[in-house]
Amino acid sequence: MDLTEIRKDIDKIDDQLVQLFCQRMNLSAKVADYKKANNMPILVPARERAILQSVAEKAGPEMANYARVLYSMLFELSRSYQSKRNGEVSPLFGQITQAIENTPKLFPQAPMVACQGVEGAYSQIACEKIFKSPFIMYFKNFEGVFNAIEQGLCPYGILPIENSTAGSVNKVYDLMIRHNFSIVRTFRLKVDHNVLVNKGTKLSDIKTVYSHEQAINQCGDFLHSLPGVNVIPVSNTAVAAEMVAKSGRNDVAALSSRSCAELYGLDCIAHSVQDKGNNHTRFICISKNLEIYPGSDKTSIMMILNHKPGALYKVLARLYTLGINVTKLESRPLPDREFEFMFYFDLETSIYSEEFVQLMCELDELCEEFKYLGSYTEVV
Repeated sequence: MDLTEIRKDIDKIDDQLVQLFCQRMNLSAKVADYKKANNMPILVPARERAILQSVAEKAGPEMANYARVLYSMLFELSRSYQSKRNGEVSPLFGQITQAIENTPKLFPQAPMVACQGVEGAYSQIACEKIFKSPFIMYFKNFEGVFNAIEQGLCPYGILPIENSTAGSVNKVYDLMIRHNFSIVRTFRLKVDHNVLVNKGTKLSDIKTVYSHEQAINQCGDFLHSLPGVNVIPVSNTAVAAEMVAKSGRNDVAALSSRSCAELYGLDCIAHSVQDKGNNHTRFICISKNLEIYPGSDKTSIMMILNHKPGALYKVLARLYTLGINVTKLESRPLPDREFEFMFYFDLETSIYSEEFVQLMCELDELCEEFKYLGSYTEVV
C-alpha cells in the first residue's frame, strides 16, 4: 500500500469523523437545553471521569493516553458550546459592561500617579509616556505603589512587570496576588543602562557598582568584565545614581538611565552596557477602580487551578477553542499553600468580541478561583 492510498483512507475516515463530531455537538446542544430547563450544571466531573476511563480501556494500552487527550478536548468544546447556547451571563461580565459604559472615552491627561523610586527612575519615564502631564508621587518600594492605589492616595500607579532580557519582576507578581487593583494600560519602554560616576572617575577606579537587581541581571557581561568589583543591589536605578552623587566618591558607580546623569550631575563613562541592545521593560498602569477605555484589545487574569494533572491543560484548551491567543503565562507560588500556584495570563482579545464575552462567562468553571485584572491597550 503506497502513501497516496493510505492518505485516501485517512481522508475517508476524516469525513466520517467530521460527521460524527457534528452529530455529537448537536446532541450536546440538546443536553444543554435539558440542563437549562432543569437548572442543572453544565460540568459533571464524575461523568467525564467515567467516560475517560471507558475510552482509555476501549482504546487499549498503546492508544489510551491519546484517546484521553482527544476526549478531554471534546469535553472542552462541548462545554463551551453548551455555555454559549445557554447564553449564561456571569456577574463579572455585568461589571465589565458597566465599566465600559462608565469609563470616560479620553484617557486621563494629568492625574496624580504613584511610582517606585526617585526622580529619574524608569518608572517616571514610562509614566510620562503613558500620561500627557502627570503629577508624580514617589514611593520607596513596589508595595508602596499598591498601597497608594488601594488607599486612594493616587488614582493611578506605574509598575514594571517584565523585562525582555531579565524576565519577570517576581516581586511585583507576588504583590499582585495580595492586592486589589485593575490594569488600565501597559507600556513597553526601551531601556538603556549607563555607567554613571562622579566627575573625574575612570572605569579602572570603580570598586563598587550600585543598581536595581533587574538592571544588574541585564548587564551581567559588562559587570563580569570588571574584575574585583563589588555589585550591590538597591531599590531603584535612579536611587543608585542619587547614592553615587551624594557619596562624592571616585570609586563608586551606578547603572542607571542617561537622564540621571544630568539630573544628579554625574558623568557617563560607558553607554548602553546591557547585554542585549533590544532591551525593553513592560510597565503596567494600575487603578483602584475598574476602568476600560475604548479599543482595549488585551486582557489579564489570574487563576488558582486545582492541584492535579490536566488542570492547566483544560484552561489552555478552552482558550484554544475560543481562538484566544496567550501572550504571557506566569506562575507564582501561593503563600501558605504548599505546592500550589497562582497562574497569570495575558490574553489577546478585543473586549467587543464574542470570544471575550464567552470567556468571561466561563471562567468560573475553569478554575478553583480567578481574578479579572482588567482589559486595556498597550502603548509602544
